[in-house]
Amino acid sequence: MTAVGELRVLILPATRRDGLVAVQVLQRAGVGSEFVAEAGAMAEALATPVGALVIADTALARADFGTVLDAIAAQPAWSDLPVVLMSRVGEVSGSERISAVTARLTNVTVIDRPTSVRTLVSAVEAALRARQRQYQIRDQITALREAEEALRLGDRRKDEFLATLAHELRNPLAPLRSALAVLKLRGGADAQQARLLQLMERQISVMVRLIEDLMDLARIASGKVVLQQERLDMRDVIDGAVESAAPAIAAARHQLNITKPSTPAYVMGDATRLIQVVGNLLSNAAKYTPAGGQLLLSLHVSDATVVVEMRDNGVGIPAPMLPHVFDMFAQVNRTLDRAQGGLGIGLSLVRDLLDMHGGSITAASGGVDRGSTFTIQLPRLQDVDQPAASEPDAVPAAHAGERHLRVLVIDDNQDAADALAMLLQAAGHEVWTAYGGAQGVELAEQHRPGVVLCDIGMPGMNGHEVAKALRRDAANSGAVLIALTGWGTQEVKNETAAAGFDFHFTKPVDVDSIAGLLQQL
Repeated sequence: MTAVGELRVLILPATRRDGLVAVQVLQRAGVGSEFVAEAGAMAEALATPVGALVIADTALARADFGTVLDAIAAQPAWSDLPVVLMSRVGEVSGSERISAVTARLTNVTVIDRPTSVRTLVSAVEAALRARQRQYQIRDQITALREAEEALRLGDRRKDEFLATLAHELRNPLAPLRSALAVLKLRGGADAQQARLLQLMERQISVMVRLIEDLMDLARIASGKVVLQQERLDMRDVIDGAVESAAPAIAAARHQLNITKPSTPAYVMGDATRLIQVVGNLLSNAAKYTPAGGQLLLSLHVSDATVVVEMRDNGVGIPAPMLPHVFDMFAQVNRTLDRAQGGLGIGLSLVRDLLDMHGGSITAASGGVDRGSTFTIQLPRLQDVDQPAASEPDAVPAAHAGERHLRVLVIDDNQDAADALAMLLQAAGHEVWTAYGGAQGVELAEQHRPGVVLCDIGMPGMNGHEVAKALRRDAANSGAVLIALTGWGTQEVKNETAAAGFDFHFTKPVDVDSIAGLLQQL
C-alpha cells in the first residue's frame, strides 16, 4: 500500500521562483514535492506514483501541455489524479484554451493565484488524502483479482482432477466388465451364482454411471460438452430413460406409472443427454423412495413448452434444502440412517444439461417423508410434417448368426487386454493380444487381423501412432480399427477419427455394443 507521505506532488508553476517557493511551503508542511519546469517532464514523471499535480493556469496554454493530458488519460482505470489549478481570477473562464483543457480534467480544485500558504497546503493535503483512497481501492481491486484468479485456478484444477480421476477409474472397470461377460457366456452357473453375477453386473453399471457423471461435470465446466441436437419426440426420450432406470426400479419393487400424450411432443435436443436427464430423475426417485413406493412420470405439452414431471412418495426434501438441491455435491439426507450413497452431482448435472438445451428444472416437496416433484420445461417445437426416421440397416441374413473374425487386441493394461480377449474368444473369434503399441503393429504384420481393438493412452507407441502405422501398411490398411479409451469427449473422438480409427468406444466398453458391432462387420 502507498502511504500519503510517499506520494510526490509535482509543481508546474508560472515562473521558476513561484515553483521554488511552492516546494519550500509544502516541504515545511511535510509534503514531498518536486518542481518541474516543462510539461514534458511532468508527463514523463507520471509514469511513477504521483499524489497530485499543482499547475499554474499559464502552463495550460503551452503547446506541449497536451502531453500531460495524455499521460493523465493513460492512467489506470482506478486512478483519478487530483489537480490543484492555481489561476488568476477570471482566467479559467475567460480563456477558451484553458477552459478546453480543464474540461478534460475530471478531478480539479481551483485556487486563486497568488494564494495564501494555508490555502495551498490545505488544497494539496485534501488532494493527497483523496489520492490515498484511490490507492487503497487499487490495492483492494488487486487483491480481489488475485483471489478471483486463485479461485479460477483452483476450479480449473478441480475439473482437471475430476476428469483424470474418472478416466483412471474407468481402466480397472474395463477388465471387470469383460471378465463378468465371459463368466456369463460360459453358463453353467447355479441359481446362487447367477444372482451373484447379476449383483456384480448391477454394481459395475452403478460405478460406470457415477464415473460418467464425474466426466460430464468436468466437461460442462470446461465447455467441452457439444450437444448433438436434432428434432426429438420426448415420448421416445421417456421410453429410453425408463429402460435405463428399469433395473433400479425393479430392484426396489416400485410401481411406476407413466402418462404420455398420444401425439408427438417435439423438442430440439440431444437424445443421449435428455435420456440421461430423465433417467437421472427416475434413478433418484427410485433411490430416495422406500421399497414398494409409487413413482409417477408424466409428459404433457402446452403451446410453447414440453413439460416432464417426476413425482414420488419418498423421503421428501426439507424446506431449507430445497434452494440447494441443484448445487454440486448437495445431498438431502446425510445422516447415517438415511444415507443413500452417491456423489451428490446428479441434479447439478441435470440442471446444467437442461440449461444447455434452453430448458429449466424446479423441485418441490411437502417436506420430510412427503415425497418430491421435479418439473422439467423445454422449449417446444411445433408439429410439422417430417419424413419418418429411417430404421438402422438390418444385419444381413448371412451375418445374422455368429460371425468368426480375426481380432487383434492392443492394450498396455494386461488385465484389460486378457479379459477382452477371453470374451472375444468365448464368442468364437480368433484373437491375438498385444501389451503395447509396437508389439501390436508386429502382430498385425504377422496375422493380418480384420479387426483391431486398440487402447489410446499407451507408453512408447500410443494408439494414434498404431492406427497411422496400420493405415500406411497396404496389407492392414483395410482392417477395421476400433479405439478403446477412457476419454470420451468429442475432441478426443475427432482425434481418433483423424488418426484413422473407424469407431470409438469409451471404457469400460459395453459388451453388447462391441458384440453388435462385430456382428455387423
